[in-house]
Amino acid sequence: MPDRPAETARPVPSAPQLAAPSYILMDFNSGRILVEHNADERVEPASITKLMTAYVVFHELGEGTLSLQDMVPVSEKAWRTGGSRMFIDPKMTVSVEDLIRGMVIQSGNDASVALAEHVAGSEESFAELMNHFAQQLGMTSTNFRNATGLPDPDHYTTARDVATLSLATIRDFPEFYTWYAEKEFTF
Repeated sequence: MPDRPAETARPVPSAPQLAAPSYILMDFNSGRILVEHNADERVEPASITKLMTAYVVFHELGEGTLSLQDMVPVSEKAWRTGGSRMFIDPKMTVSVEDLIRGMVIQSGNDASVALAEHVAGSEESFAELMNHFAQQLGMTSTNFRNATGLPDPDHYTTARDVATLSLATIRDFPEFYTWYAEKEFTF
């Protein structure tokens, strides 16, 4: 049998250059950080906020206090919320499942507000729930003021905290994670 050469360490490609001011890439299984840049820099999360909105809703579904079939009345506030929309209006009642899909797939701010109001009575109270879960998950550099990500000077996060939330969502709610792979949703 011929001698085989000794194995040497495989080369690891260098991290790509990204235009993002901050980022982090974490291995889900090990939690190991593969690459990061300014991962603890405070940023405005914009629609990434909806990851936490979904996390809270998924938690309520898991607790049984909410059902995918529950019908949610659409408030004037939800209907008037600017930005990306699912196009619901105050004459409608919409299922929790459709609102989640409208939020996750279409990034619907109107759906996010409707869910927040249904779960907590108001978007402001829902933001308190979001902050509660952020603290529980160890998101030490995050503060939520709304369920949508619309600008507010006191609404912020970091790439590291978003990675923590993303990992928790996949780990805690794998049955709902598949919605993030859907490319379109027509309501």
